[in-house]
This record gives sequence, C-alpha cells and structure tokens, in this order.
Amino acid sequence: MAGGGNAIRGSRVGAGPMGEAERGEAAPRQAVTYFCAHGHRSVIAFSVEAVVPDSWDCPKCGLPAGLDSENAPPAPKIEPYKTHLAYVKERRSDKEAEVILDEAIQLLRSRRKSGEIIF
Repeated sequence: MAGGGNAIRGSRVGAGPMGEAERGEAAPRQAVTYFCAHGHRSVIAFSVEAVVPDSWDCPKCGLPAGLDSENAPPAPKIEPYKTHLAYVKERRSDKEAEVILDEAIQLLRSRRKSGEIIF
C-alpha cells in the first residue's frame, strides 16, 4: 500500500534554505569557561564586544560558577524558613512576651465581665 505523502513535510510554507547568505554573517564570538563547586565545566559563548561576567549560574546544578577552575565560588548559604513565631522571638524577650500576654488576658477578662460581645 502506497501512502500519499507531503513532499514538504517538516518545513513551513515559505521557508527556504537558511544559510549565512540569507541571514547575514554571525557576530564574532568568544567562548568563556565557567567552573562551579561541583566540578561542572560550562562553556558559554559571548559576543566579542560583550562584557564577560565574573560569575554565571551553572546550567547543570544551579550553583554559582566562576572563571577560576581552582577556586570556584562557594554555594550560597540557604537560610531555613522562619515562622512568624521565630521572628517574634527575635524581637521580644520571654519576659516582654509574658507582660504582653498578661495584659491581653486582663483585657479579655474585663470585657467578659462587662458583657461586651467579642468577635
């Protein structure tokens, strides 16, 4: 059984050969090698006119990578997630917290005695 096929399968209408003659010449490039703390080596191409950054995120592991293979930048220190209570404890001592809690309890008790509705 012979299948009818489309002779231009895999290309779009109006597409022609994409050679340098149609696109123009490519800009001159320079290859820069970056090294991360896990030993990954990444070669990134930059324009010759571009300012090459001192660090680049490693595309394999995401750690910062530097230009010196012997002294790769260290991994950033990841701070653990802090709860609201942890932030409050940083701002107030236990003694201050007891005073504030006692004031709040006294206020609630005085409202209950007076018959105030609390929502």
